[in-house]
Amino acid sequence: MRQPPFCRTIAILAAVLCPGTAAIAQSIAPVSLRPAFEIATEENRRGVSWSEGRAAISADFALEAGALGATARLVTLRDAGLHGEADTVIDLGLSATQDVGPFAVTGQGIVHLFTGAFGKQDYAEAGVTAAYTLGPVRVSGGGFYAPEQSAIGGSNLYLFAGADAGIPATPLTLYGHVGRSSGDVDDTLRANRLRPGGRYSDWRVGVDHVTGPLAVSLEYVGTDIPDEAARGDHDDRLVARARFSF
Repeated sequence: MRQPPFCRTIAILAAVLCPGTAAIAQSIAPVSLRPAFEIATEENRRGVSWSEGRAAISADFALEAGALGATARLVTLRDAGLHGEADTVIDLGLSATQDVGPFAVTGQGIVHLFTGAFGKQDYAEAGVTAAYTLGPVRVSGGGFYAPEQSAIGGSNLYLFAGADAGIPATPLTLYGHVGRSSGDVDDTLRANRLRPGGRYSDWRVGVDHVTGPLAVSLEYVGTDIPDEAARGDHDDRLVARARFSF
């Protein structure tokens, strides 16, 4: 039977990102759709508040077929000056995962689309994450790279490492994350949008409490961005969120 265009696209992505998963795509594993809704005190990414310190609401969908996945997420930004006074950001992603020895390696491509924004704000990036799980502990690391694009004033490289661990006999999971942003600069003003000051480090530690479909999180986030280089909220802060998965 002829596969629909969407399935063929997924198969091509799998062949490029994780060469052994193309065969899975061809056989079309059972498909699952996982929608979710979230409210947070702010939309914080890599230590910078994309919603400029204001509360944010998001909705997302994750479509999975075996080792392949597609995601769509819409987040309110509420006229965020950091992104040309955008009303929302829509993140569209495709991914493929393959086991390499004891590691689960995921390749992913993401397009970020900004609605209601002035000027050119949309950009794309791709990356690889490797994760290792032992009992309740999971460690991961990887990087994302956005090639030179006028919307971000050059290129952007983000390297990161993290870990999380479930506390036995409780609904709690502890986690931590550190990252480093760098890259080439063609336009300083636009480059400061993703990495104020040219390059910086970010970190976060937090706890998740999961009860059925509801997950409540509280995390401490921060960066080493100098005050004079900041274009958005970047100070150390607490971020809380509640997420409901259907």
